[in-house]
Amino acid sequence: MVYVSQDRVFAEPILKVFEKASGIAVQAFYDNQDAKTSRVMERLIAEKDNPRADVYWASDPVRAELLSQQGLSQPYRSTNAEGIPDQFKNPSANWTGFSARARVILAKSGLAERPDSLPAYTDPHHRGRAVIANPLQGASAMHMAALFNLWGDERARAFLDAMKRNGVKISASDAESADLVVSGAADFALVDSYHAVSRLRQHHNLEVIFPDQHEGGGGVLLIPNAVLMVRGAPHQRNAQSLIDDLLSKETERRLAFDDCAQIPLHSGIETPPEIRRIEALQVMKVDFPAIARKMPEIQPLLKTWARR
Repeated sequence: MVYVSQDRVFAEPILKVFEKASGIAVQAFYDNQDAKTSRVMERLIAEKDNPRADVYWASDPVRAELLSQQGLSQPYRSTNAEGIPDQFKNPSANWTGFSARARVILAKSGLAERPDSLPAYTDPHHRGRAVIANPLQGASAMHMAALFNLWGDERARAFLDAMKRNGVKISASDAESADLVVSGAADFALVDSYHAVSRLRQHHNLEVIFPDQHEGGGGVLLIPNAVLMVRGAPHQRNAQSLIDDLLSKETERRLAFDDCAQIPLHSGIETPPEIRRIEALQVMKVDFPAIARKMPEIQPLLKTWARR
């Protein structure tokens, strides 16, 4: 039994391939688009004393870390995790990351001032022409928490204030942000790579920019999937087999070429032309447990910022 917070359209084919290759029957419980990850997490928590699920496939490590902190996961070190950078793995092996979405800038081609870093949001050349998804939820909230941890509170607060003074637009989601760039209502947006690549493949006057790749830059934020074994899993041996499969290089290659356009965390894996390999990127150094702690701490500040 697998509980899945990744979008069903991307996760289900991977599970079907595993089921066919292994002969292990897989029953999956998926979140729907409206509920996002809340139904899965609520169900895991409710079943803590009598677990039904064996594996949790999270759409990001923060949710996996929160469940780990509540004692809902048990350690498992897969040999297929070798080669995945340590920052994408729980030190106690309570979860392991794989196949990441990148937080990239989707921009109109040919802008006079190319927005190749996050401080472009504060550049007067882009006054009133940049958009960002509401930072109270989703990947945008995670990204803000990562910046607070990377830069420190003072610099991050100053960045938020400077964005406001520069007339940043706030959208409801990454998808809306990307569509505003496509329509010409905005010059650029910070979005997940999936939204950027899907628009790029349909519109030729756009480019996908991996931000802060210059010397001394903070690097691009990668948000991987994460997989964990549920504590007390009824079918632990089969759970280990599925976790091994999800962490394999072949699964990462499939997810790179799927429409979700995710970046493999193993080096040397082939990717489509729109997606860079991890070894060609300057990656933001993040601590996902610290991000999990930071997100609720900065919520009041972000709520005030988004409303004024």
